[in-house]
Amino acid sequence: MRAVLTVLALWAAGLGAAAQFGKISVLYQTLQTTYAAHAGIGIGLMVSIVGIVGLIFGTTAGLLVTRIGPRRAVLSALALGAVVSAVQSSFPSYPLMMLTRVLEGVSHLTIVVVGPTAIAGVTSPRHQGLAMTLWSSFFGVTYAGLAYFAPGLIAAHGAGALFQLHGAWMLLCFMALFALLPPDPAHRPISGQGNLLAQHVAIYASPYLAAPAMGFVFYTVTYVAVLTLLPAAVTPGWGPFVGVLMPLVSITVSLTLGVWLLSRLPAFRLVQAGFAVAMLASFGLWLTWGQGAAEAACALLMAAALGVVQGASFASLAQINPRAEDRARGAGAIAQLGNLGTTTGTPLLAWLLAQTGVNGLAVFLIGFSALGIAVHSLQARRRSAAERAAR
Repeated sequence: MRAVLTVLALWAAGLGAAAQFGKISVLYQTLQTTYAAHAGIGIGLMVSIVGIVGLIFGTTAGLLVTRIGPRRAVLSALALGAVVSAVQSSFPSYPLMMLTRVLEGVSHLTIVVVGPTAIAGVTSPRHQGLAMTLWSSFFGVTYAGLAYFAPGLIAAHGAGALFQLHGAWMLLCFMALFALLPPDPAHRPISGQGNLLAQHVAIYASPYLAAPAMGFVFYTVTYVAVLTLLPAAVTPGWGPFVGVLMPLVSITVSLTLGVWLLSRLPAFRLVQAGFAVAMLASFGLWLTWGQGAAEAACALLMAAALGVVQGASFASLAQINPRAEDRARGAGAIAQLGNLGTTTGTPLLAWLLAQTGVNGLAVFLIGFSALGIAVHSLQARRRSAAERAAR
C-alpha cells in the first residue's frame, strides 16, 4: 500500500509540474492585459521559458539528482514551486514575474526527472508498466483538468486564486512525499564520470541511457504540434470534436491497451508499434482529408497510437536501466530532448501546413514516426552488440 501511495503522490507532483505550464496558458489573456507593455512575445516567453530551462539543463538535472538524491531533490523542487506560485498570485512586476518563471523551470525540471526515477524504484517489475504509463499521463490529465475547472475558479475568485491553489497543491505534495519517500541512499560515485561535458557525452553515447529519450523526442515533436494545430486545420465543424477527444483518447488508450501490451512486449518494441500505427493513421488522414468523420477517426487513431508511444517510452526507461542513477540520467535526457521536441515541432508543422497543406502534414507525421522506429532499432542493435561483447 505504501508503494501505491508513493506512486500516486509522485504522479500528483507531476500534475503540479504540468500546471506550471498550464496555469500560464489558461491565464494567457489575463496576463496580456496585466503586462500590456510586454504583450505578444513577452507573454509567449513567459509560457515557454519553463521549457527552455529544461531544454538547456535537462541532462544536467539528471546528473545532479544522482548526486543529491531523489528525495532531497523533489522535496526542494516542490517547496520552490509552492513559494513561486505564492509570489505570482500577486502579479508582481514583469521582471520579477519572469524571475519566478525561471525558478519554476528549475522546479519543473527537477520534478519530471525525479518522478519516473522514483516511481521505477518503488514499484515491482510486474507493475512498472502501469506505474510508468500513469506517470506519462500527467501532462494530458493536467491540461484537461485545468480546462474544466480553471474558468469557474477564476470567475468566482479571481486570477490570483489559480496561482494560490497551485501553490497549495505543491505544498500538499511536499507533505505527502516527505512522509512517503524513503531516505536517499548514500552517494556512490558513478564510475568514469569525468567532467560535466564528458558525462553528457557518455549519456547520449549509451544505447541504454539515451534510447528512451531519442525515441521520445519524435513523439513530442509530433504530438504537441498536432494537438495545437490540427483542430483548426481539419474540416470546419470537426475541430472542437477533434481538439477535445484527441488528448482524452491518448490518455485512455495508453492506460488500458498500452498497459496490457506492455505485459506482452518489450517497451521499446511497443514504442515502435505505436509509431507504426501512427504512420498508418497519418496516411489515412492524408487520404480522407476534408471528409469530416473519416478524417476525425484517423486523427483519433493517431492520438491513440502516440499515447501508447508516450507510456511505453517511460516504461522503456525503467526496463533497460535497472540502476536508479542510470534512470535519473536517462530521465534527464528525456526531459531535455522532450523539450526540444515541444519547442520545435509546432513552428515546423505550422510552416509546413502554410506551405504545402495536408501533404506537409503527412510528410511531417510519417517522417518523424519512421525516425522513431529507426532510432529504436539502431539502439536495440547496439545494446545486443554490447551484451554479446560482455559475455
